[in-house]
Amino acid sequence: MSDFFSPDPQRNLLPCDGEVFDHGVIFCPREADGWMEELRDSVPWQHDEVMMFGKRIVTAREVAWYADMGISYRYSGVVRHPHPWSASLLELKAIVEKHCGVVFHSCLLNLYHHGEQGMGWHSDDEESIVAQSPIASLSFGAERRFCFKHKREALRCETALAHGSLLVMQGATQQCWLHRIPQMKAVKEPRINLTFRQMLMG
Repeated sequence: MSDFFSPDPQRNLLPCDGEVFDHGVIFCPREADGWMEELRDSVPWQHDEVMMFGKRIVTAREVAWYADMGISYRYSGVVRHPHPWSASLLELKAIVEKHCGVVFHSCLLNLYHHGEQGMGWHSDDEESIVAQSPIASLSFGAERRFCFKHKREALRCETALAHGSLLVMQGATQQCWLHRIPQMKAVKEPRINLTFRQMLMG
């Protein structure tokens, strides 16, 4: 496994078969603290539900799905219907779009209450997402590891997702790589993650 990467939006973190660019911290600490508080208090958080082995499982982490009118999102066997964009999320979306140079249709938010909550290996390769389009991941709160594992080759790498940082995955990343947020029991603070996506309409 490779060492941690230093932020560099011009350098691809992956050795092959995809593109991941780390923009590093894009908000000053005061701004990042304000966004963390705003999102924690204003978003209608709900525990996520997934289908595993034919059973409906309620996860410890909480989520919220925002999108343009009529865009639902199906993953892990469950359909999510969107909340309308709030003024705060539209402001964050505009900031991320400026960094990425694309327009996003939706945002999945995750709230991890502490380091014992994480996300297992997966790819964001659902048919409803525009193939090979950018997925912009904005992080607030506790710094967490973000790991990649190639689906066919013995390749792994990872980076750190800091408070107020932006990471962008695009190209063949979702088709060729898995990613996860591992548990970090020493982390006691919450983290909020926003993943902005381009979705197929209808």
